[in-house]
Amino acid sequence: MAKLDYSAIPQKVIDNAARIAKKAVRSSREKTKAYADELLSTYIEARAKDVVIFFNSGGMGWNLTKDTPGWAGILDAIKAQLVTLGYQPLVLNYRRTGSGLRSSIREFFEAAYRYPQKTKDLARRVEFLIDNLPALKIIIAGESTGTVISEKTMRVLRDRQNVYSIQTGMPFWHRPVVQERTLSMNSNGSYVDTFSNGQLRAMLWATAKSWFGRKNHPGTILSWLKAPGHDYSWQYPGVSSAVIKFLESNFAAK
Repeated sequence: MAKLDYSAIPQKVIDNAARIAKKAVRSSREKTKAYADELLSTYIEARAKDVVIFFNSGGMGWNLTKDTPGWAGILDAIKAQLVTLGYQPLVLNYRRTGSGLRSSIREFFEAAYRYPQKTKDLARRVEFLIDNLPALKIIIAGESTGTVISEKTMRVLRDRQNVYSIQTGMPFWHRPVVQERTLSMNSNGSYVDTFSNGQLRAMLWATAKSWFGRKNHPGTILSWLKAPGHDYSWQYPGVSSAVIKFLESNFAAK
């Protein structure tokens, strides 16, 4: 992370970041400062924008948008649509898992308990921005397992009227709460999502067929397990039309 220019940040924002970091980390001074600096870095990036999109990738949660081709295109299209409506958007990756075995083990247990700590962490980061930039709007986006954190963060921030969510391909084991300001897509409009619908036999059969070179509808879990229909991109009319309608309904043209 580049060295921060604290002189360009209001003191009350610096103090707010320090308080949040101390409460969140409860560890060494160095880790607490690093957390505060992360918050302040997002503040610097966001202060000239009016919409920030936090993206939660699927799988283990370490992929950047460039490693998720379907959602990379969706995010580009969302930004373009927002610009057309008169907004200045910014996309930030919520990279919830670091490299190494220890981070992977922590992610496994977090996923098993439906991400309690990472939900709190993302909610803190979103609240920090909107508390210090009140005119800002936030979109919490997520794909596959990343939708669990997105949906649970929306529960925490249900009273924050300037926070929205767009989610695709929620895991079949997670039962969301119906919420306002949320677009949840569990079909791309062309094929049934076998993963979101819990069709495990169909997934295993598709995986077995792929070993013999037989094609299935697109869709994969954990890079190897075939999940026909678990595939979302802007090219699917069912995805693009739903997102455009959602944005036009919630982001009035300037």
